[in-house]
Amino acid sequence: MTEEDTMMYGWYGGAGVWGWVVMGIVMLLFWGGVAAVVVLLVRGSRGGWGGRGTYPPGPQQEDPEHILAQRFARGEIDETEYRARLDALRRRP
Repeated sequence: MTEEDTMMYGWYGGAGVWGWVVMGIVMLLFWGGVAAVVVLLVRGSRGGWGGRGTYPPGPQQEDPEHILAQRFARGEIDETEYRARLDALRRRP
């Protein structure tokens, strides 16, 4: 056994360039996995796994006919105006 063998404990870096390439790819996969887990945990804590909508959730959009019916029920418009507007809504393209 030479002095160089003793100093390097028998390891000569035999993997060469490919060893570094594989190690780099494994490192990227590891940190990508960690980042994906963090993103999924954050999205899950907000209650939205599907990625739909915004956070915090905004007001729900209502159907125009429903809004018109609510105005009629509150007495903001009379029956004639309600019927006229309802017909106009249903005739739109």
